[in-house]
Amino acid sequence: METKFDVAIIGAGVIGAAIARELSKYQLKVVVLERENDVCIGTTKANSAIIHAGYDPKEGTLMAKLNVEGNAMFDQLCEELDVPFERNGSLVVAFDDEQLAQIEGLKKRGEANGVPELYLLSKEELLAIEPNISPEATGALHAKTGGIIDPMLLNISLMESAVANDVECVLNFNVESISQEEEGYVISAKDQKVRAKFVVNAAGVYADTVHNMAAEPAFKTILRRGQYFLLDKSQDGIVKSTVFPCPDKIGKGILVVPSIHGNILLGPASDFPTEKEDLATTEEVLYEARTGAKKLIPTVNPWTCIRQFSGLRAETDIDDFIIGEAKDAPGFIDVAGIKSPGLSAAPAIGVYTVAILKDKGLALDEKETFDPIVKRKLLIDMTREEQNALIKEKPLYGRVICRCENITEGDILDSIHRSPGATTVEGVKRRCRAGMGRCQAGFCGPRVQQILARELNKPLEEIMLEKEGSYILTGRTK
Repeated sequence: METKFDVAIIGAGVIGAAIARELSKYQLKVVVLERENDVCIGTTKANSAIIHAGYDPKEGTLMAKLNVEGNAMFDQLCEELDVPFERNGSLVVAFDDEQLAQIEGLKKRGEANGVPELYLLSKEELLAIEPNISPEATGALHAKTGGIIDPMLLNISLMESAVANDVECVLNFNVESISQEEEGYVISAKDQKVRAKFVVNAAGVYADTVHNMAAEPAFKTILRRGQYFLLDKSQDGIVKSTVFPCPDKIGKGILVVPSIHGNILLGPASDFPTEKEDLATTEEVLYEARTGAKKLIPTVNPWTCIRQFSGLRAETDIDDFIIGEAKDAPGFIDVAGIKSPGLSAAPAIGVYTVAILKDKGLALDEKETFDPIVKRKLLIDMTREEQNALIKEKPLYGRVICRCENITEGDILDSIHRSPGATTVEGVKRRCRAGMGRCQAGFCGPRVQQILARELNKPLEEIMLEKEGSYILTGRTK
């Protein structure tokens, strides 16, 4: 493959997808190049799944500006993309006079950043909102615009919207070299080449590697791994808000947060691995997550855990988002160091990056045919009348495959045949939650694998769990 594009985006996480969707509003030829076999395999699928209000980033930083702007965009964006989103509010809990002063400072910073609806709560007001908070708490900062979301579905829906509006998405494109030519760049991967006038580097933890292919080194990725507990839905209701401790020099601290789907998330406790693919969890770090969570919510039960997981954060040696043209590579735009609150800022990062491209000479002619709407709905989210009508029309919606989450074969087929659709067991899970429940695919996993093999017309042995090489079966034993 050797094709010429106006813009090539490297990376199909939530940042690359948000930029792609924003560019799809214009009459442009755009391609997204992803090294893995699906979108949303990196940082986006393993984080706290929250939309920050914007009181934490330092005043005057890109993080502060784009966090607040991005937060305000989520109501309309999620309505357009059919992604569940709830403004459940966030609480930063203080335990002594020093921390009370700290949350007053956070409130002032948030107000300077432009965050609306920030309130200081007394102990009594805090317990009225969250009665399971530790009785040792002395007060809290309440940010009403904080929210919770399904980050995987957001990423996938952004990319679906971009593809529906003529953006190309090329998977398994592992960039090996980038070279400048007279009008743009040549991006090479094995036997594939892509030519583009502009390149956007949204490669997450690999952003420094990609940058160094086109320009002199300017920043370095610092690997930081956050480890989490995902609790069973039996813990649902123990908190309604996103509950933080006071932040420290390391970060925002270990939180307790309800997921948009009714689970409880504890974490992240952090460490610093040396490899960009190291997603291990460790007892030592998970112990920190357990104890930190119980300090906030003493009655939370980490032993109802149905999954432990970790995610790598795209931090760099520059303490802010890095968004701009590389000094010695005209038309090469870095979107790097997108650590927390990167998910919250993603829609605004899309707008900001497109404005940079326009400033650097990209012609932006609006596309009259742009359609912002993505429609998706699981059977369990429908009314009884809608369910009955759909099952009558498509009987496979009446066959439950994942009993934990009540996901049907019809839901799974929809996840496979969307664009870009699921080709792996985890790809199905990210799109429709089959395997996301208490048994974590212990029962439905083999059936999902069979459905994938049938629909993709592949042998069972070729169906991966997730990344290339993650084989589930290698052959018959008897």
